[in-house]
Amino acid sequence: MPKIRASSVAEHRAMQHAALLDAARSLLDEGGFAALTFPALAERTGLARSSLYEYFASRAAVVEELCAVDLPAWVAEVEDAMGATEDPAQKIAAYVARQLELVGDRRHRVVVAISTGELDANARERIRAAHGRIVELVVDALSALGHRDPMLVATLVQGMVDAAVRRIECGADPAEAESATLALVLGGVARVA
Repeated sequence: MPKIRASSVAEHRAMQHAALLDAARSLLDEGGFAALTFPALAERTGLARSSLYEYFASRAAVVEELCAVDLPAWVAEVEDAMGATEDPAQKIAAYVARQLELVGDRRHRVVVAISTGELDANARERIRAAHGRIVELVVDALSALGHRDPMLVATLVQGMVDAAVRRIECGADPAEAESATLALVLGGVARVA
């Protein structure tokens, strides 16, 4: 009888885990938080429902894992966009533009779906922490422009981005929302009091 290599088993588990997360993203994207159930995950992946418990103890555990994987990736994308320039105002423009570009990304829709559900404290804390990291990305650029309280200004800038995101989700033209938001943000941060 041939022996199964431990690395093959680990690789298989990793692939199954990734497939479960992808199926969870699809369910959340298609039907919101209510659509993410273990029977639906089992059906999507072809796994027995009982097998899912080898990977996740609960729906909350699935959500936590999605937050742990997707939110840092989102932050990294915004950070990468900002890293393409040394000019502080252009860093701020990249910060705004990249976040608004990501509104159409499936991961964003998944985060929105997750945030509408009843989450446990760990998942809520991961979302808050990721949101905090997003805001922190723009603090140095605001400091370089001479703002006395760059964290306050960063929070206000993010508030404008969040408002634009909501408008886009409600059907506003993304290009118009981005243009208006950039004009407000850049016009506002350029005036250092």
